[in-house]
Amino acid sequence: MSVPERDLKRTYTYQDYLGWSDDERFELIDGVPYAMSPAPSRKHQQVSGGLFGEFWSYLRDKSCQVYAAPFDVRLGVENETDDKEINVVQPDITVVCDKNKLDDKGCKGAPNLIVEILSPSTGKRDRWLKYKLYERAGVQEYWIVEPQNETIEVYRLLNEQYVLSGVYGKEDKVEVGIFEDMTIDLDLVFRE
Repeated sequence: MSVPERDLKRTYTYQDYLGWSDDERFELIDGVPYAMSPAPSRKHQQVSGGLFGEFWSYLRDKSCQVYAAPFDVRLGVENETDDKEINVVQPDITVVCDKNKLDDKGCKGAPNLIVEILSPSTGKRDRWLKYKLYERAGVQEYWIVEPQNETIEVYRLLNEQYVLSGVYGKEDKVEVGIFEDMTIDLDLVFRE
């Protein structure tokens, strides 16, 4: 079944989402379905692969795990049932350190770190709606990547609000705030 024509008076749930066709990918933010962009650009995939590889290498022998999209992250109230859950996103990269939040469907609850790689069709949503959603849900660290400009904005949660930790370019190294000893060389991530 595909997503019905949007009823602006209706709040959709994760249960609805699970019944939609796999031909199109959607995210739910506060019960509103948003179509995800079609196949990402080559640059998007290059940056995603580079960042994923860095996280995977670092986490290989640790208790935290990294996942690449598509991977459902449900950001509702703890123990909320599928018919009540109204926030389901598929970040480009997700790092989860609490294995109790993982199930066969993905992650239920706030991951430790989320990376969103902007595309022309999702930039506004990633910068505004998802920023607020991730902040409200308690995601400790949120990275917004601009692949064309080769920059990464790093936001860290402080007193339940995001604070811009820095904006980093291709020539920089980024310290991952949720891990004491992890640094990512962005030249390796943005290299063609």
